[in-house]
Amino acid sequence: MIRKNQQFLSQMYLIVDFCIVQLAFLLSWWVKFESGWFEYIRPLPLNYYALWSLGYGVCIVLAGLVSGLYAFQRKKRFSEELLKIFQTHAIGFFVLLSAMYFLKEINISRSYLFLYLFFSILLVVAYRYVLKVVLRKFRQRGYNKQFLLIIGAGTLGRRFYSNLLMHPELGYEVVGFLDDQVKSVSSDSASPPILGSVEDLEEVLNHTVIDEVILALPLQANDKYAQIIGRCEKAGVRALIIPDYFDFLPARPVFDTFAGMPLINVRDVPLDLIFNKTCKRIFDILFALFCIVLTSPIMIAVALGVRLSSPGPIIFKQERVGLNRRNFNMYKFRSMKLMPPGTVDTGWTTENDPRKTKFGAFIRKTSLDELPQFFNVLFGQMSVVGPRPERPYYVERFKEEIPKYMVKHHVRPGITGFAQSRGLRGDTSIEERIKCDIFYIENWSILFDIKIIFMTIYKGFINKNAY
Repeated sequence: MIRKNQQFLSQMYLIVDFCIVQLAFLLSWWVKFESGWFEYIRPLPLNYYALWSLGYGVCIVLAGLVSGLYAFQRKKRFSEELLKIFQTHAIGFFVLLSAMYFLKEINISRSYLFLYLFFSILLVVAYRYVLKVVLRKFRQRGYNKQFLLIIGAGTLGRRFYSNLLMHPELGYEVVGFLDDQVKSVSSDSASPPILGSVEDLEEVLNHTVIDEVILALPLQANDKYAQIIGRCEKAGVRALIIPDYFDFLPARPVFDTFAGMPLINVRDVPLDLIFNKTCKRIFDILFALFCIVLTSPIMIAVALGVRLSSPGPIIFKQERVGLNRRNFNMYKFRSMKLMPPGTVDTGWTTENDPRKTKFGAFIRKTSLDELPQFFNVLFGQMSVVGPRPERPYYVERFKEEIPKYMVKHHVRPGITGFAQSRGLRGDTSIEERIKCDIFYIENWSILFDIKIIFMTIYKGFINKNAY
């Protein structure tokens, strides 16, 4: 495919979605009425059901056009596309049921309808995911390219170019830079060339294939934006701005309007919304209950092991800092010998720490000591997924040493987190962990939680950094 085929891809998605809905209709018909898996009264003729299926297909296409499902954007993450698929089918199904109600249609099987909805969503999600993966593979091999021009060859522009090189699956190629300080800007042979100054923009756009222009100028060059954007619009080329203060912005900025002026929300947290917060809490409770029941024999065995390995309580309670900087007691199976009364523990656990018992070293290495934290989840002190909580002593220390460290306390701490699923556990970089925690907080979704859980399970619970 070549870069001019984006409109073709959007049209293809629309047509294939309609065909997939009809395929789901046939599959649902077979499962309900032909497979023998369900008991049923003799249904209406197939062609009668087919008429409703065609109507549903039209509803899906129209709802998809309204929701932006067919606006083809390679920058868009699949999770965003997945959400729009669910929204589109929910709207289409609601319209279908409403039409049946007003037309007094009572003869179509309701169980068939829900099979129809299930297969429609499943098949659409499956083919779109496969197609997205295939397109990414093609782009990595140099097909279906889009061409960028970066205005600003300074630190900001070079940083954007370096980041873009790490994502070849997006299929973008930088043709060059424009910068007024041509003589003072060095261009190494590995980077795209500097094609001229900002004044040369119109000529470059007229004689070079450019799909998008990236403005990566310093703050003092803001007076040039109007002229640059005007020239881009005259040439019919999209212009995108990277603000010089982007380090202060979240990964996915949210724009609000106040007094008729656009505002950027510097710290947008999806879990501040009641609906998101409720969904996450329900998921946490159900998942924690499931894990407690599933691992109860293991927890009993670990409890016996702790009791037999050394004198002292089975459960170790340690004060940690949680949501909104409130302290709570986090539960673990005890893995160390009892400390003398009055001793304050502020040290890291080392590889050959003499305080550990032999059994304690085993349960720490395999993360079995963390299992009681599912009860912290039930009590509302923790979440299944979230930033790992730290002791008050270290919170006070790190908030002075590490920028944005306290942002992690905007959400409930977790048993596992994005940083831990990427191997950042135990004696690893706190700065890298905080970057992962902030990315998680700003990009939270239930699907992201599920992905992190699967990543944690896939990579295993044995941690070489846990001492």
